[in-house]
Amino acid sequence: MTETLAIEAGRYLDHLAVERGLSEHTLAAYRRDLRRYVAFLERRGVTDPADVDESTIRSYVASVSASTHGDDERPYRATSVARMLSSVRSFHRFLLRDGVATRDPAIGVAQPKLPRQLPHPLSVDDTRRLLEAPDPATPAGLRDRAILELLYGAGLRISELTGLDVDDLDLEEGAVRVLGKGGKEREVPLGRFAREAVDAYLTRGRPALAAATSRGALFLNTRGGRLTRQSGNRLLETHVRTAGIESRVTPHSLRHSFATHLLEGGADVRVVQELLGHASVATTQIYTLVTEEHLREVYYTSHPRARRGGAGR
Repeated sequence: MTETLAIEAGRYLDHLAVERGLSEHTLAAYRRDLRRYVAFLERRGVTDPADVDESTIRSYVASVSASTHGDDERPYRATSVARMLSSVRSFHRFLLRDGVATRDPAIGVAQPKLPRQLPHPLSVDDTRRLLEAPDPATPAGLRDRAILELLYGAGLRISELTGLDVDDLDLEEGAVRVLGKGGKEREVPLGRFAREAVDAYLTRGRPALAAATSRGALFLNTRGGRLTRQSGNRLLETHVRTAGIESRVTPHSLRHSFATHLLEGGADVRVVQELLGHASVATTQIYTLVTEEHLREVYYTSHPRARRGGAGR
């Protein structure tokens, strides 16, 4: 990075960490995006943010769109390009607000058109088999079952789950206090299965895993430290294989399943919005499209005069 740009990018990252309280995972993404952007500017001889204009940013977007991943040589998806442009936009807005620049060169640059991607929830049966996959006879199995029940039963993000402390739980009332995106706190009710799984873990699992360094962390690794997102992903992959589920499943798949199954069961979309911690109901409404798609699928495969291919004529 050139000195001026490195200083401004560093100040912006500090702003995101301190004033906006973004997670380390999100900060790492911003850091990668800005490093790539500044390297592009450096190759073009641009050393001062004030020298960036709209055509420069358009060229950057075109460069990213035409490039590929380093190892597998796959082109960047439109969602990745859009995320990189979003990082650049927010960086230049910051420079404008701080008086480093007198204009925002990114304001006229259009976002790449994104394909509409619907969430892919698990079926109720696959969800049940996954939740029953961990072995409750071991401390790690008790922990994993509690993790899966919380991801699905409360619709948590994996970062929200790994950030939980024991004090965030109220098993008597059946609720968990969650710190979501942007430091927004919400309380999510816990159903019977989640409460029982967490109670079993706290009684018979966590004490066996705990160490002097555990402090208040709810979910612990085998060394007694706080479970990480990466470890959460790995244990999920293990139980997906055990359950015999062939489709790709991530922690967010369980959050998708939580929302979709609630809506299919008749829940109001605004209630689901609050449970998920979405700032806008428009974000939650994507799940209504999933349930509509499921209804059409059931209709065409079940109704004798709706089956494709002429059945019932």
